[in-house]
Amino acid sequence: MSNMHRIHWFDQRIRGGHYPSSKDLALQFEISRRQAQRDIEYLAVSLRAPLLYIAKYRGYCYEDRTYVLPHLYMTEEEKSVLKFLARKYGEYSSDSPSGVQRVAHLLGRFAGEEGGEDSRRLPFFEADPRLIQISQQLSFAISHRRVVHLHYRHENGQTRENVCPVRLLSQYNADYVAAYGEHGGGRMLYRLDRIENLHITGRIFEQDDGEEVPLTKAGPPGLKPFTARLKLNSELQGDTWHGYKARSAGDGLYDIEFYDADAFLQQLVLGSWQRLESPKWLKTKLQNRCEQILRCLYGEE
Repeated sequence: MSNMHRIHWFDQRIRGGHYPSSKDLALQFEISRRQAQRDIEYLAVSLRAPLLYIAKYRGYCYEDRTYVLPHLYMTEEEKSVLKFLARKYGEYSSDSPSGVQRVAHLLGRFAGEEGGEDSRRLPFFEADPRLIQISQQLSFAISHRRVVHLHYRHENGQTRENVCPVRLLSQYNADYVAAYGEHGGGRMLYRLDRIENLHITGRIFEQDDGEEVPLTKAGPPGLKPFTARLKLNSELQGDTWHGYKARSAGDGLYDIEFYDADAFLQQLVLGSWQRLESPKWLKTKLQNRCEQILRCLYGEE
């Protein structure tokens, strides 16, 4: 929940004559007193609210009753853009003075980020459907400790390998996944834009506690995904299907979201399911792929 929800609540309490305090705000939203005080400071400084503390009531009121909160509604896409800029400025700030850090902090506050340790470790991704899809699948594999089969393009050629992904990160304006080989070896960095395709296997890898890293939850930066309706063989135990976000549509049907059609098509070929309901263009694309496979099988190509 973003701090704007809390600020609106605080504003309504003031208008109702309840003299809310940081303690009231913290109890209502189950946040720390420090975070509650930051929200109040944000209301006073950034939103220019004429707050006045009344010691008698141990709470706040508006010195000017005509004050109205500015309209700060943002779409999810706009929030994603701000989060992207906040992370860009945040990375740049390591080589720059505190002024840049303040810009990063301000953008993060507008985007509704709390600014904790985990949020500073989140990577950012270009608005490229293919990179978005790869990052989402890898995020799923990281959180579920799944071995991933990579088709990777090196400078000297292409390889296929099984890896255990542990972290997503950004370095020198490029995005990487840190991973270990399934059967041992040191940690390697793989550039996301060099991954030709990947497949999440059903194998679980054990992660050494000494190498524990925060799980990375990366969301798409404002691009609308495609949706495929699939009838699956069995009910899903979570909200993903092979790393793709899924939601139940009833009667064994699921709406699966994807960004890269070719990568999703490969998953359809490899995965287990009963029926593809929609969209029509994807059914046609899958039919053409299957016909091509059959022609290759019988030596007709």
